[in-house]
Amino acid sequence: MPAARETELIDAAGDARTPWRLALAVALISAAALAYQLLLMRWLAIAHWYPFAAMIISLALLGHGASGTWLSMWLRGRPHAWLAARFEATFAGCALLYALAAALALALAAHIPFNGLELVWNPRQLLWLSALYLLLAVPFFFAASCFGLAFARHGQRIPMLYGADLLGAGVGALAALALAYLPVERGLVLAALCGPGAAVLVMRFRGAGFAAVAAAALLVAALLLALLPSHVLTPRPNEFKGLSRTLLLPGARILVQRSGPYGWLAVLDSPRVPLRQAPGLSLQFVDEPPPQLGLYTDGDALSVIVHDDGSRRSRAWMGAMTSALPYRLVAPRSVLVLGAGGGLEVLQALALGTQRVDAVELDPQRLRWVRQDFTRYAGGLYRDPRVHVTAAEPRAFVRASAARYDLIVLAGGDSFASSGAGVQAASEQYALTVEAVRDYLARLSPDGMLAVTRWSKQPPRDELKLFATAIAALRERSVADPAPQLAAIRNWDASTWLIARRPFTATQLAALRDFAAAYGFDPVYAAGMPFDATQRFHVLEPPYLFDGTQALLSPRARDYVRDYRFAITPARDDRPYFGDYFRWRSLPELWRLRGQGSAVLLDAGYLLLVAALVQAVPLAMLLVLLPLRFLPRPHDVRAGSLSRLRAGGYFLALGLAFLLIEIATLSRLTLLIGHPLLAAGVGLAAFLLCAGAGSVYTQRWLSRRAVVDEAVLVARIRLAVGAIALGLTWQFVLFFIAYGYGAAWSAGMRAALGVAGIAPLAFAMGMPFALGLSRLARTAPAFVPWAWGLNGCASVIAAILAVLLAMACGLRATLLIALALYLFAAWEWPACDQLEARRN
Repeated sequence: MPAARETELIDAAGDARTPWRLALAVALISAAALAYQLLLMRWLAIAHWYPFAAMIISLALLGHGASGTWLSMWLRGRPHAWLAARFEATFAGCALLYALAAALALALAAHIPFNGLELVWNPRQLLWLSALYLLLAVPFFFAASCFGLAFARHGQRIPMLYGADLLGAGVGALAALALAYLPVERGLVLAALCGPGAAVLVMRFRGAGFAAVAAAALLVAALLLALLPSHVLTPRPNEFKGLSRTLLLPGARILVQRSGPYGWLAVLDSPRVPLRQAPGLSLQFVDEPPPQLGLYTDGDALSVIVHDDGSRRSRAWMGAMTSALPYRLVAPRSVLVLGAGGGLEVLQALALGTQRVDAVELDPQRLRWVRQDFTRYAGGLYRDPRVHVTAAEPRAFVRASAARYDLIVLAGGDSFASSGAGVQAASEQYALTVEAVRDYLARLSPDGMLAVTRWSKQPPRDELKLFATAIAALRERSVADPAPQLAAIRNWDASTWLIARRPFTATQLAALRDFAAAYGFDPVYAAGMPFDATQRFHVLEPPYLFDGTQALLSPRARDYVRDYRFAITPARDDRPYFGDYFRWRSLPELWRLRGQGSAVLLDAGYLLLVAALVQAVPLAMLLVLLPLRFLPRPHDVRAGSLSRLRAGGYFLALGLAFLLIEIATLSRLTLLIGHPLLAAGVGLAAFLLCAGAGSVYTQRWLSRRAVVDEAVLVARIRLAVGAIALGLTWQFVLFFIAYGYGAAWSAGMRAALGVAGIAPLAFAMGMPFALGLSRLARTAPAFVPWAWGLNGCASVIAAILAVLLAMACGLRATLLIALALYLFAAWEWPACDQLEARRN
């Protein structure tokens, strides 16, 4: 029988027997891999820090790209019938290896001595980072091998299978939200358990092959289930994190811990050496503050629960901190505390005479602990009739509220977390942008003010950035001269900054001077205050803060911001990275002086991203692109129209563009919905489900036509890219209109609004890749895994590059770059007749 006829019969038999089971198996392994990927971000956020989120996306895609290359090499020269005879067993083996690798990689990763903070003085950490990167990519290699095998075996069903891949990934994103309530290691094991299920599902339910796979699947599932009650896969927080350091105190212990959508929370008690966090507490205060419980998120971001017996003596220390300044200038009747956490700022407001406090906290678990489990310890703080507690994202609450407040306090552990390491550089902080400050000012009463307390660092970075942000916000509210509406004082360790809706009066400025003198604080800035008044108790040489505040209010402000050693340009909603102070021109000097203590000035978060990109590029080239050089040109007569350079450029551009749009859009969705995890889960699910629907639609369109030539496929690709450009109109034009209009809606309704904006864009984004693969399957089927690998290689780089681009250029610019890549892809790989016309 001719080989072609044999292949057709095998295809026909396979198609009649396995399409729905194969599609379901692909969807199941895709859901498992996506849930594992999201939960792995949580695992690394505990073991290390947040910047690893981008690296996890990158390493997952490295596994995808390497699998495509491996399949191309493995299938080289083998007829389609050879793969057909071995497809089910190979697919099942890869699914089982994914499950085993998912557990084993975590167990080994816990013992890799990588510490991101040491990158600034220990170059060997880059090798450990590469080892961690490669190790955690292995599970995704086997999961992606399942997809590549399915594409290579059933080339005519690629759009359907690609759609099943995306649909399964969308379900996995939603499943990760549910699994987030379990300890992260258990959620990861449950995600790995889908591997044995997919292995059994793809097999025919009879014969020796099915029995062998079923036995192997039961064995793997038993091994994984045995890990569920153990602590083998439990992440160990980095030794430099606050929780790890505090646990070194004698007698320190964790009282209770919970996992949830907002991270791993732990309450720590240290009875022998009590916690006493009091930022800005006067050195002239001789009594001791009461003991506290430490409330940690992912082992860091400390918020405290203060032991309160209700007596005036136990609360006296709260009037001796720099954060007591606004209560000395006005007698606020209503206070809004944003990011209330354990309640330190709420208790301070009550201690200093406020009659109503609205406490807003994102994580309801923190509120439950203070209100229920530790209510007696906290003196019934959140049950006080003067306190009104709301679980909401702080900025969304402000935009939805119609109330007016005499004082708004920006609190929360994030204000003080990891202040020296700069690990929050890559985190979106929409609460500290110019637009956010404008929102807060709009909720103030006519004589109200906004108060922010920050840890002090030398040279100053976030304090000057906050001051520049306040100036920009006031000017955008048509305040010609912001100087009279700004004031700040400092202690040796912290400073408090005030932004008033109206200029401070002479009486208020006199009260500021009296308060500072009484407690040994130095004014940083107040209208008309001379330099000698700012250097009485805590002398700084040179006087960075005084010089900086004066310069930022002067006509030379732009030059000062440009020339300062750290990036202090105000954060915007388009570039919401308040913690990013990194400047390349300062790196050589800081690197030379790192042995003299300047290592703490190097922003570890930004450098971690750069280090991840530096090692991702050569690894992607080595594992994905280099082996492709050894692939022969196809000898099939149908491959005459294939230009590997043009086809490669097409799939590389798609890989870059898809990830750039996805990551930039998810970042913006956080602003719209207000809940970061809800935005990530819902947005990612919407992207993948809608992109999967677009791919399935492509399959239906192809199935309805007996013959589809190259020219028609190229036209369809260009039509899809045009739809993507139209879909991006939402992001460029309608997003901020929708954000303003839907601010008062519930989080669920805002999520629905965000999904409505994503759906048409993602639907169109699901089409070009599926159409390109279908075209390749018709002209050069041996190169389908190769194209999958190229796309994955580009995505490896794009996952990290998207964050770096957003930090450097903004989210709008990132989306525009992605659109340019889509346009390039649509016109870079023309049909065969167009190529011939060009040659002639």
